[in-house]
Parts: sequence; structure tokens; C-alpha cells
Amino acid sequence: GSGRATKRQWMDPVSMGETVLVPVDGSPLSQQALRHTLETFPDATIIAFHVVNIYEPGYDVDETSISELLRGTGNWDEIEREAADHLLSKAEEIAAEYDRGIDTESDIGDPQRLIPDYARENAVDHIVIGVHGRADEDRSLVGRVAETVFFRSPVTVTTIR
Repeated sequence: GSGRATKRQWMDPVSMGETVLVPVDGSPLSQQALRHTLETFPDATIIAFHVVNIYEPGYDVDETSISELLRGTGNWDEIEREAADHLLSKAEEIAAEYDRGIDTESDIGDPQRLIPDYARENAVDHIVIGVHGRADEDRSLVGRVAETVFFRSPVTVTTIR
């Protein structure tokens, strides 16, 4: 050997004081990811994070509605915020089943960029995300989002299938 002592540190995945980000989109899989997080990280601060994805197929958006959305004007924005509030309320109800409180956050834009950015900017230690695994070429949006988050994340990512 080289004579240098190496110190090996084993990280306990359930360390105290950890902050875990759980992207939620209302799907049963994202609710499963939240339940997994509540069970696996009993002492962690958990943040349920919903991104209103304006790039998702099915949204009929043009430049006017995007600018209204970003300015917070227009009916479209109100409908989306109500939907996000409802979704995050559901996440809080799930946490209450475990006698836990969670933090909730939402943003508007591209989840593939906003989820890793949020983790980087808010001292998140871990991300737990549901993945729709598909064998076909046409992977679902959530599958692509999870894959991109996995590669862009500054922290460990646990995927739930």
C-alpha cells in the first residue's frame, strides 16, 4: 500500500435533517413515490413539488397565453393554480395519513429543468420520483422527465416504478 490511511464513510440513507424533494403530478405513481418517501425518510423534511408543465402535449398554448401565465393574468393561470393547489392538498392529505406535515411548492415551466434547479437552489439532499417504465419507443412524458431529472440532478435520485 501507499501508507495513506483512507477513511470510508457509510452514508445512512435515513439520516436526520435531510431534505427530500418529491415531484408530484397527480398520478398514482407520484403518490406512490410520496408514500415511499414518507415511509423511508421518517425524519426528513419532505417537499412535494408540482410543476405546471406548459410544454406538455395537450396544452393548447400560444405566446399570448404563455405571457399571461408568466405575468399571472388570464383565466388559464387561475385554472392551473387551482389544479396545482388541489394536487398539493392531496399530497398533504397523504402525508397526514402518516401523521406528517410536508412542504409544498409549485412552479410553471419545464419540469426537466425546474426539478434539478429547485434541488440545487434549495439544499435538497435527495429526490424521489415516480417513473412510468415503458418498453416502447414512445415513452411517456413522465418517463422522459424522470430520466432527464436523473441525469441533471445534483443529488441522489430514487426512482419508483
